[in-house]
Amino acid sequence: MSMAGNLRKVTGLSKVGGLRKVARLARRRPRVDLSHPARSPLGSSVVNCVTYQDGARVPVSEDVADALQRVRKRRGGFVWLGLHEPTDDEFAGIAELFDLHPLAVEDAVEAHQRPKLERYDDTLFAVFKTVCYIEHEELTSTSEVVETGEIMVFTGHGFVITVRHGRHGSLGPLREELESDAEQLTKGPAVVLHAIADHVVDDYLSVIDSVQEDIDEVETDVFAENGARADPGRIYQLKRELLELKRAVVPLSRPLEELATAPIRVVAPEIQAYFRDVADHLLRVKEQLFAFDELLNSILQAHLAQVTVAQNEDMRKITAWAAIIAVPTMVCGVYGMNFEHMPELRWTFGYPLVLAVISVACVVLHRGFRRNGWL
Repeated sequence: MSMAGNLRKVTGLSKVGGLRKVARLARRRPRVDLSHPARSPLGSSVVNCVTYQDGARVPVSEDVADALQRVRKRRGGFVWLGLHEPTDDEFAGIAELFDLHPLAVEDAVEAHQRPKLERYDDTLFAVFKTVCYIEHEELTSTSEVVETGEIMVFTGHGFVITVRHGRHGSLGPLREELESDAEQLTKGPAVVLHAIADHVVDDYLSVIDSVQEDIDEVETDVFAENGARADPGRIYQLKRELLELKRAVVPLSRPLEELATAPIRVVAPEIQAYFRDVADHLLRVKEQLFAFDELLNSILQAHLAQVTVAQNEDMRKITAWAAIIAVPTMVCGVYGMNFEHMPELRWTFGYPLVLAVISVACVVLHRGFRRNGWL
């Protein structure tokens, strides 16, 4: 039975096409994301299944179990099986074939996990949160800025299994990049684990740069001449998206530290140096995230201060005009009391005199308020 036929048997699906046909399609369109809407050209959760021997990709005519047994005996090789959002039934046969722990299998199928690293005998189970920046013409209070997904990686003696959740984060380009460096692939499955970790963290850096442009745009609007009229909802939206990024980035520090320092059978000491480099990049991402959070807090407080100042200015203007209007109101109120004996009621120049007094008083008040900056 061929490897493709064995995968059909393992996943319990009857419509899975041949892997050789899929390989030809992949070579013709090497950068196509196989995630959505068709999920996989194989018609199932299986995106790809490849065997590597001595750093080179080799054609396989045997089934998966025999291929796995062969690479374990000969050493220097491994099987890389990639899946996208498998169901319980699809993953059950694969879990049995590779002897995966039930708890790790449950996490891989259900998803929505925090970044972590767990050891089950000689098998490593790593969870990475992937992030993708969502392009938008204009940032609004409802704009989605960051979309997250997950990549689960099972790494063991002679195999790597990647389980991807989400509409982004295709590993096809990463696989091609690894295949161009046969020397790295000879170091075993841990190289794939490192490449995925490095790929995920590089995406963090790219998303951080894009988010910074949104923050700069908001900052410019807030400190513009009419900054008090800026929409504070955009600032809150950015803070929410940063929180989503933090959930992906911050918990990954512990797993990377363990991969870089702790003795692990699957990860050779020479590979651990590469994980230390990834951990350094992740530290840079964390520092930028915390800096952005502080910057957004400052922008928000500056905006609130601008709103308060604008309100105070409005209140001063209203108060100044009320004081000016109070003068004619008072004079007219006095002469509107209809008493029979009042000064200047029957004087010829009484009316123009009252108007002149009102005008002079209003002009004096207006100039005084203008001089003090109230108007």
